[in-house]
Amino acid sequence: MSFLIDLFLHLDRHLVTVAGEYGPWIYAILFLIVFAETGLVVTPFLPGDSLLFATGALAAGGVLDIRVVSTLLLAAAVLGDAVNYSLGRFVGPRVFVAGDATGLLHRLLNRHHLARAHEFFERHGGKAVVLGRFVPIVRTFVPFVAGAGTMTYSRFAVYNVTGAIAWVGICLGAGYVFGAVPIVKNNFSLVALGIVFVSILPAVFEVINSRRGGSVA
Repeated sequence: MSFLIDLFLHLDRHLVTVAGEYGPWIYAILFLIVFAETGLVVTPFLPGDSLLFATGALAAGGVLDIRVVSTLLLAAAVLGDAVNYSLGRFVGPRVFVAGDATGLLHRLLNRHHLARAHEFFERHGGKAVVLGRFVPIVRTFVPFVAGAGTMTYSRFAVYNVTGAIAWVGICLGAGYVFGAVPIVKNNFSLVALGIVFVSILPAVFEVINSRRGGSVA
C-alpha cells in the first residue's frame, strides 16, 4: 500500500518504470494525474511541473509520443481548471452565506469575501489564472476561488486555455529539449519559479511606476 501511495504521489520519479510496466495505459495515468492536480481542490500535492518535465524527457527518448501526450495533457489541464471553477461556483455561494461578523466562523465565511473576490478576478483574474499555473498548490486553488468569486466564465475560459498552453508547452517542452541536462533536470522547480518571476516583472514595474506617480502628485 505504501508503495502505491508513493507511486501515486511521486509518479514523476517512477515514470520510466510505470511506462515500461503499463505500456499505453501510461497515457491514461498521466491524464488522470494532471486532471486531478488541477481539477480537484483536495489534491494539490500531486506532481505537476516535475511530472510534465519528466514526461517530456521520456518523449524525447522515444518512450512516449510527444504529439499524443501533449494533446492529452493540455486537455487534462484545461478540463481540470474548468471543473475546479465549476466546483467553486457551486460551493462558494452555499458556504459563504454569513452577512455579519459576530463570530469567527461568520467572519471567515462572510459573503462579502465573495464580492471582493469577484472584484479582484474581474480586474486581475487573467494574470492570476495564467501565472498561477506555474506555482504548485496555487494552481489548484486559483480556479476554485475564481469560480467561488463568480469570475465571468468567458474571461476565465480564455485565460484557462492560455495558461494551460503556456504551462504544458513550457514544462513539457523543457523536458523534451533539456531533459538530459543534469543541472536543468535537478532544478526544474527553480526554473519554473524563474519563469513566473520574469512573467510578473512588468506588473511589478507598473505598480512601482504608479506609486511614484502618486507620490509626485
